[in-house]
Amino acid sequence: MQYICHLWVWLIRICHCRGFGIQSPTDYWFVRYVINEHWPYYQYSEIGNGDDWLTRKLGLLYFRLANWLQPAVITSSSYHEYLLAGCHSARIGQGGQLTIIHANEAVLSDALFQEQSVVVIENIQTDKTIWQHIKDDPRATITFDLYYCGIIICDSKRNKKNYIINF
Repeated sequence: MQYICHLWVWLIRICHCRGFGIQSPTDYWFVRYVINEHWPYYQYSEIGNGDDWLTRKLGLLYFRLANWLQPAVITSSSYHEYLLAGCHSARIGQGGQLTIIHANEAVLSDALFQEQSVVVIENIQTDKTIWQHIKDDPRATITFDLYYCGIIICDSKRNKKNYIINF
């Protein structure tokens, strides 16, 4: 039954595959080569073996995010193996450049929306009002709705834009 649900989500979002319709070269590159990268990275075979498919899929996304951003500090209560494999020099702590939190823990505070940071909100479909508030917040410049999670890029130099991505 879970497979049918995930197939349904994928089919509904089919027109949002691989960066179709994204006009910004930076955002298009981010969708193609970070979010929806299909080529295996150097550590894929060594991390997350034994995880269920959704945990592994999200973990590999977080691995690619950490690899792309190379943050000094990562704030997360889970996925440490994936995150630290993506950025060996990072440490897990508070106030990181990369933050991963659950939707019910998301509070619209200045600590969440630091300039030049990336925030991942997990399970955005469980409470759509929280995700809507986050998308409407002016500090959340670029948002990517991946259904299973949402990615927020805080960069005050960019114009506000919201994307739906088939992930």
